[in-house]
Amino acid sequence: MIFKAVGEGRPYPDHGLTTPAQWADVPPRQVRLDVLVTTKRTLDLEALLAEDSTFYGDLFAHVVEYKGIMYLEDGLHRAVRAALHQRALLHARVLVLS
Repeated sequence: MIFKAVGEGRPYPDHGLTTPAQWADVPPRQVRLDVLVTTKRTLDLEALLAEDSTFYGDLFAHVVEYKGIMYLEDGLHRAVRAALHQRALLHARVLVLS
């Protein structure tokens, strides 16, 4: 299994970070794919296959850690691409909510 679970929606409170510039203050780190719970059930195949998928956005996935669970908020295509390349780790900005 690639992810810990496949979820639907964001089960954590709104954190207010909506733009890449706001997320830029959160330092990136490596996260294991098998500890992530997705917040989306579907993947846009075009985003997965696009060579410039990070050209207009953040280079790192966005993860929210809430109550000890890590939710993949943005970057599902990056995570699946990492799994397809048989990598167990993903570079992500991890926002910890208490």
